[in-house]
Amino acid sequence: MTERHDAIPPPLPRPAPPPRRRNGFVAALFGFGRGVNVVRLVIINGIFFGLLFVFLLVLFTSGGSNAIQDKTVLVLAPEGQLVEQFSIDALSRAFSRLSGEQPKQTQVRDIVGAIDAAAKDARITRILLKPDKLQAGGFAALREVGAALDRFRKSGKQVLVWSVNLDQGQYYLAAHADRILIDPQGGVVATGLANYRLFYKDLLDKLGVQVHLFRVGQFKSAAEPFILDHASPESKQADAFWLGGLWDTWIDEVSKRRGIDPVALRADIDELPQRIQSTNGNLAELALKEHLADGIATEQQLVELLHKEGVPAGRREDAFRQVDLSGYIADRGLSMDALTTKPGVAVVVAEGEIVGGKQGPGSIGGDSTAQLIRQARNDKRTRALVLRVNSPGGEVFAAEQIRREVELTRDAGIPVVVSMGDMAASGGYWISMNADRIFAEPNTITGSIGIFGMFFTVPDTLQKFGVTSDGVGTGPLAGAFDITRPLDPKVSVLIQSIIDKGYRDFVGSVAKARNKDFASVDAIAQGRVWTGKQALERGLVDQLGSLDDAVHAAAAKANLGDDFSVRYAEKPMGAFERFLTNMSESSSAHVALSYGVRLPSWVSQLPMLAPELALFRNAQPGKPQVYAYCFCSPR
Repeated sequence: MTERHDAIPPPLPRPAPPPRRRNGFVAALFGFGRGVNVVRLVIINGIFFGLLFVFLLVLFTSGGSNAIQDKTVLVLAPEGQLVEQFSIDALSRAFSRLSGEQPKQTQVRDIVGAIDAAAKDARITRILLKPDKLQAGGFAALREVGAALDRFRKSGKQVLVWSVNLDQGQYYLAAHADRILIDPQGGVVATGLANYRLFYKDLLDKLGVQVHLFRVGQFKSAAEPFILDHASPESKQADAFWLGGLWDTWIDEVSKRRGIDPVALRADIDELPQRIQSTNGNLAELALKEHLADGIATEQQLVELLHKEGVPAGRREDAFRQVDLSGYIADRGLSMDALTTKPGVAVVVAEGEIVGGKQGPGSIGGDSTAQLIRQARNDKRTRALVLRVNSPGGEVFAAEQIRREVELTRDAGIPVVVSMGDMAASGGYWISMNADRIFAEPNTITGSIGIFGMFFTVPDTLQKFGVTSDGVGTGPLAGAFDITRPLDPKVSVLIQSIIDKGYRDFVGSVAKARNKDFASVDAIAQGRVWTGKQALERGLVDQLGSLDDAVHAAAAKANLGDDFSVRYAEKPMGAFERFLTNMSESSSAHVALSYGVRLPSWVSQLPMLAPELALFRNAQPGKPQVYAYCFCSPR
């Protein structure tokens, strides 16, 4: 019997549903999204291939093509601020260099290291200093650079300055040169030092804001602008003293270097409006007449002068054979950290405001700076520590965290020497006082040993808008720090007691560290500001000297002899930052840039598109915050 099976045909495919039509608005959104995605990919790919191209160019052009030739002039034209430590992050600096721009900051150690290296470099015949774009914030850092220029001159080489317009900070550095040439359209304008501040009391009164100031120190004037409409007599007295000391140092040093009578120099500056009439408003001729300049020359005349003195013509666009600061650093490898196992001196830079927590370069973090000192102490290579301080102060607790690490480092048998830069005042002095030895420049701003705190309340402000505050609390101090309520007198007692203790701790710690009694320190404290020279006379510092002096003193205390290493203890860069930094600082990158191969200028702004928010990093609601801060920047 045959069994029969009928085949079942496969089902027919179902027709696809008609495409769903989006409405016009949704379609536009999808189109916009696709467009944004395409633009994003183009930008990312452009950056990637641009970096790849520069990297490959660096590889293929390496090999000494940027070697510095004989009879080369080292051109120093620093731009922006002269700093102890970059506050511009490494990524931004690398992108700036690769796009042909210079970061608007110059590290003191970089320019000093380059000058000292050039003094021993037979290829470098002289230095040409062009300080027009330098923003000189303080005189101590300028003095460090000036001392390096003096060492360069002692090696038998010349320092030449050419400038258009020189202010008093720039001229303070220029005075270290053999010759100063001024453009016919330029001049020298020195006016003296001042410390003026804005006062907000009348404005705050109109707004109904009540300011409650708590302080110790007759001369602690940091918060006066919030409670007065003018500077107090004590503030003016103290400011006149330290400003006068700084200006006397400027007059004495400039007159000595320029061979001018100090009395005549001071009169020339004070009587500038009358004296300018003698040259019909020509500042360049006046500078020449008053021996502040040695000649008047255009930039082309400067080039001709260099050619006459044996400097050959340069390559490509260079009018004479030259190398700039970044190119010289790249050639000599001066910016690279030495990976050495040799024992030596570790340098920790403490620059900027002192605030709590972890902070990046350019600010002093209670946690981060303390950690740097701790890491340096635990490093087997560290036989001595130098703390380079350039700070007006800040939060007391953060300063105390750092001071404790300095004390622990000394307890571990490691000598600690402090080198004060432009400013080491208030909290800046707090972190310095426990060192074995404190160095300051004559024009360092220091002292300001005092404490203050402020509290704002706004009940009157709210009432102006018809708003009041009312309620209950579990005790007399509940809600005491509510700014919408008037400040309870009991709270004032509480805060002032905290401030008083802070001042006693400050003065007592200074007395113990400096082997003095409380009363003698209290007499020179009271929030009063001193120059380095004045502080030396009062026993607040041990010696006038530079960072280099402090390093050698630390090495001597550690019995290191003459052969020791010096390294900066800093937060390490990430791998990508290190790669870009090394590439941007390489001599081959300078070759590529000299041929016009560079990233677009907008690339240098990429790291700034999403800067870290710095808000809320200081005061915390409901917690007392005590400050040791000095608003004492002359201008």
